[in-house]
This record gives sequence, C-alpha cells and structure tokens, in this order.
Amino acid sequence: MAGQEFGYHLGLPRALSGLPLSPLVPGYGRLAADQHAAGLRHLGEVLGAAPAGLRVLDGLYVPDGPRGRRRVDGPFLDRLAQGPGPCAPLATKLAALHRRDPRAPRRVVLYQLIGLLQDQPASRRPRAAAELGVHPDETAGLVAAAALRPFLDRRARDAAESLADAGELRRLHRLRALLDRLPPDSGDREVAALRAWLAERLAAVDGHLRAGRRAEDEGERESAGDAYLNALREAADDHRALRGLVRVHRPESGRRPLLHADLRPDHVELSWQDRDDAPGGWRLLRLCRTDRGRPVVRGVPGADPTAAGTVADEDAPLGAKVRYVALPLRDGRVAGPPLVSRQLLVAPEVGQPVLTDGPGRIHCTWRRPRKAGDVTVEQTEPGPSGARLTLRPDGFTATGLPAGRHAFRVVCHYRGPGGAPVSSPGLRVTGTVHPWPDPVRTLTARPDGAAVRFAWTGARDAGVRLVVWPGQAPAPGTELRTRDLPPPLDWPGRSDAPCPPPGTCAEVAAVAVLGARALAGPAVAVEAVHPVPGLTAERLPDGQARVTLDWPDGAGQLAVTWTAPDGTEGTGGTESGGAHTLTAHAYRRGGLRLPVGPRAVRIRAATVPRMAGAVVVVPETAETLLPPDTAIRYELLRPQRRLLRRGPALLRVSLAAPGVSGELPEFVCVARSGDLRPNSPADGTTVLRVSGADLARHGTVERELPASACPAPYRLRGFLLGEHAVSVRLEEPSPASLVVR
Repeated sequence: MAGQEFGYHLGLPRALSGLPLSPLVPGYGRLAADQHAAGLRHLGEVLGAAPAGLRVLDGLYVPDGPRGRRRVDGPFLDRLAQGPGPCAPLATKLAALHRRDPRAPRRVVLYQLIGLLQDQPASRRPRAAAELGVHPDETAGLVAAAALRPFLDRRARDAAESLADAGELRRLHRLRALLDRLPPDSGDREVAALRAWLAERLAAVDGHLRAGRRAEDEGERESAGDAYLNALREAADDHRALRGLVRVHRPESGRRPLLHADLRPDHVELSWQDRDDAPGGWRLLRLCRTDRGRPVVRGVPGADPTAAGTVADEDAPLGAKVRYVALPLRDGRVAGPPLVSRQLLVAPEVGQPVLTDGPGRIHCTWRRPRKAGDVTVEQTEPGPSGARLTLRPDGFTATGLPAGRHAFRVVCHYRGPGGAPVSSPGLRVTGTVHPWPDPVRTLTARPDGAAVRFAWTGARDAGVRLVVWPGQAPAPGTELRTRDLPPPLDWPGRSDAPCPPPGTCAEVAAVAVLGARALAGPAVAVEAVHPVPGLTAERLPDGQARVTLDWPDGAGQLAVTWTAPDGTEGTGGTESGGAHTLTAHAYRRGGLRLPVGPRAVRIRAATVPRMAGAVVVVPETAETLLPPDTAIRYELLRPQRRLLRRGPALLRVSLAAPGVSGELPEFVCVARSGDLRPNSPADGTTVLRVSGADLARHGTVERELPASACPAPYRLRGFLLGEHAVSVRLEEPSPASLVVR
C-alpha cells in the first residue's frame, strides 16, 4: 500500500524490504543480560547517539557534527571500547560482534527497537521511537517497520533469540523446534536461508542414519559406527545417532570399559583417560528411560565440556538404570568415537561400612546415602542363630552371636522415577566375633605394711592386669585392645603385694585380658604417704610435751597422735591419748606442743593422705615413747624434844610417778657448812644415799641424818645420780627449810 510500506519511508532506491525476525547472534542471551545489567533499553544506547538521534534504517549511524553522520564500524567501536564509562565492556562485545559479521550490530539494534515498539500501543509508537533515541527522520519508518514485521510473543522471542546458539552447537533438532515457533513467512531472508540450510542438514543426517542401520544389520560395526558418528557430527542432539553409537561401542562382557561409572552413596563417579587421538575436551551424556519407557538423554551438569579425569554426577535419577557416554570434542563438535560405560542401577549402597566386635556382638557403622528412604539388614551366614538386630540411622548392632564369622546383607530402598519402590542389589559385610574375657567384677585393696594387697572377683579363665591409666580411666566394661593397654603396674615387690613408692597417688584399675582383647574393670585409689623423719619429744611443765620433727617433702598436713604405751587411745586433750592435725605453716611458725599429761605416752606422726577414700600405705611409722612425768621429792623433818633433848633430824625422800616402770636414779644428799648451798654432789659432805630400787619398792624412805655430819650450822641439798637422772624430775623444798643448826 503506497505511503505505508516500510521502504516508502526510507526514500531510497535500495530500501530494506526484509525486517529481522531474529538477531541471529550467538551468545545473544548473555549480551542482552549485560545490557539490562547496565540499565540500557537497547544496545544502540551504547553508541552515544543522543540527543541528535540514532539512524538504523539504511545502516547504523551516529551523528557527526551539526549535520553529518558517521557509520558505526570496527574502528569506531574499538575506540568506544577503549574509552571511559560503564558502557565500555558492552562496546567491546559489539566490536567483537562486528568483526565476526559487520551486519550483526545493526541487525541486533533494529531487532531490539522493533520489539520495544511492538510492546507499545500503535498510537504511542511514534513518541516511543523518539524517546528511544531514534533520529527524527527515521521515526516514521521505524514505526512502519514495527507494524510490518510479525509480532512475537514471549515464547516466540525466546525461540528467535536462541536460533544462533542452537545452530552454532549443531543442535539441529532443537533448531527445528525453535523455527517451528516462528511465523513461517516473515520476510526475513536470513531466517529463510537458515530454514533451507536446516532442511539440507537434516536430510544428510537421515542419510547417515540409514547407512548406519544397514551396516549394523550386516554386522559391519566399524562402518556403522562411522555412519552414526557422521550423523552426530551433523546433529549433535540426534538421539538416534547417539543410541546407534552406544550399541556399536558399548563395552563387551568381561572387559573393563574405558569409561568407568562407579556408584557412590551420594553420586555416580565417572572416570576416564584421554585417548591418543582425543583433543582433550569431552562432553558427558547420561542415557536413561522414564517410568513409561521413553528414552531420555541429559548432559551431566558441569561437564560440557570437561577434561578427562573424574566427574561426579549428583543428579542421576534414583532407581533408574543409566548409561554414560563421553564424546571427544574439537571446536565444540564430536571428533571421534565415544567412550561408553556399562549400564548402572542408581540405587547406592551404604558407604564405608566398618565392623567391630564385642562380647557376643558385632557393631557396624556406615555412611548412609543421603536419598535412601530406608535401610534393611539381614544375617545371611552362618544361618539362623537367634541373633538380635538393632538398626540405627548410621549402622546396626547384632547381639547374641556365638564366636565365629558372621555375614550380613545390607539393602538400601528408594523410590524410583515413577514412585515405585526400588531396592539396591545389596552389600555383603562380614565380621568375626572373637572370644572375649569375663570381666573383673570387683577389686579391693588393703595395706600390708609398706605393701598393698589386691584381690578381685570375676575374670574367669582370663588374665588380670593391674594398670594405672595415664588419663581418664575407661568405665568398667569398656571393650579394649590389649595392644592399647598401658604397661602393667611396675611397683617393686610381689605381684599380689606390690610396694608403692612413697609419694604415690594412683588409681589402680584391673583389666581382664584374653589374647588381643580386654575389658576394663573397676579401680581403687592407692596412696603411699611419705614417712616423717626425726621425730623426738621432751616433757615440759604442766603436762605438756614439745615435739620436733623434719617435715616430709610434699606433705600438706600431718596427723599426730599420742596413746598410752599399751595402745589405748582417747580424744584430743585427755590424759589417756589424743590426736592433732598439723599444717606445715603452723609448725614452722610455732612448733608443736601436746597436752600429754603426766603418764607415759607413745607419740606417732604420719602424713595425711591427699586422696579421699584412698587405701593408705605408710612405708615407715614415725613414733617415740615419752616416759611418765616421774618426780622425787625430799624434805627435812625437824626433831622433836624429848625430856629436854632433841631427837635426830630426819630426811624424807618420796617418789611421785604415775605408773612408773623401769629403773630410777640414786638420791644423794650433800651438806655444806656456812651460808652457801652445795652446787654439785661433790661440793660438800655426803650425808645420805637412797637407791632407786628402795624408792621404787617403798615409795617413801625416811633416814636419820648423822649427828656429826659437819660443823653446824650447815645447809643440805639433794641430787640425782645415774643414767636415769635426766628422765626424773627432782622437786626441791625451800632452801631455808634445809638449814640445820
């Protein structure tokens, strides 16, 4: 219609009659995403044509001077890419696009502008074209182009923008499906050429497939493989050619395939090596069928392309039988025959099973597959034994087992693609129950002088090892290995009565041992305290005794007791005995005094144990015997008058000693004339002697003083003589009462 056609508005003899139905640019999706991320409505805004306006109808131009214009070519885009600003990365991509196809930038910009105008109502399109930065001279022509080119909905636009990618990847069947979404007669000559090229290539693919089937039917596997390979090179997404290659190249029975597919608890692990003729890039495909039997081909995520080595497929459908194909690539196209794995049921078994035995028991742990719905276990060998199986998410425990070898079958259960239950083939695990010792039931210990005697119950037909654990002792009944036990108790002495060294504080445990296996038993605390050296005692007045000793190393407190020589004890502070706890600080500050009373006492000192409830061993007992408080008194008895005469003077000697035993010293009385008292037994005249035996026998002895002992007046004084004199106290009367006139 004159005046309405697109070419009429151009006013040029070679006006464009075909409008772009598709950008036909590989990677257009990434390019458009970068454009939207930069905040641009269309890629023409990268060129900086505003405000004078962008020309697109008869070529891609930007303003140059007041009236001139400049074509957007390679040098222009290169300078734009090297300039500042956020659009420089997009200009770089446009420059690369221009080098590949000089017409591509204009085609992309025109495609985007027409799409933006078609999204607007017809009445608003002229204004929208101006707002998009189109030159005023071309606004009407662009509006006519938007009305002339077929409208594309969202599905059709996605197809149009994906044509180039599908063609570049040689995905011909996808390309055909995309073209079927577009209008059949759009006037776009390049899209029409693409349709013709596609029909020609698909016809070639069908020819290769027919040749492959004929060769396969005739048993020519190599020729069939070449034909299927040629078909796959033409159409990378032709599943018929792929299945033909799989049939021809699948691994023979009994031979290990070059593409290994191993089932792991959470994925399928694929491993292979580069061939001599392989370029190094590979495409991995997974082949399976739906629950309705329809074949499905999927690429392994993250493996297109990939290098040879190891790849994990974490999306393999549970319960399905899958096969994997590795296609060697060169420049994105298949470059040689594929590597084909064996068919594999995606029903993983439990991973890393570890079996340990105990008394009549096998304990198994495993790594459960993440997608397993259930795990069951059954005992298969040696047959029904009355064993009790207890299942846990991470394993099982079988109890009541006799000694010997036992086998179990572990099966994982899944839901298949159609919801039907699918079971794994099952994993056979074996373990051996070894003979275990009878445990030690009780352990007791008692001190025996410097030794400690141990006794226990249990451990029938097993050895018992006494040990000291270096850290926290295991609980009784803990299952152990003999090689992991600490060394046996190394205290000197006999094995049943070892002597712990002074200062020992230890938890001694009994372990039942049978061969390589052991069971932890109970423990008792044993402490061997340090002896107290240098213990001596001397009496003080008023029933006190001063105790001296050498404080033992490492001792915090000492327990001091005193008892009667016959061993009877009393409470602290009584005459019959007592006890006192002494700290090192208190002893060093004030010494030690004890209220022992006048009687003979036996004083003992021992280190206070540090472990509560421990069996205490005292290697040596520190003790000393303090004699009773023995005293000898004497006094002068004045003579009485008898018929105008005085009788002889008497000297009374008395023994004051509670429960005295043993020998006593001799008492000697010495006289000296004058006013001075005798200073020693030799300082004067001996006037009286009383033996210790007489004092012990009579208790009190009275003797007359000689009439002519020495010239009067004289003074008397008593002394104690003999080896026992230091242990007996002499109580003297007043010196004035010992003067004889």
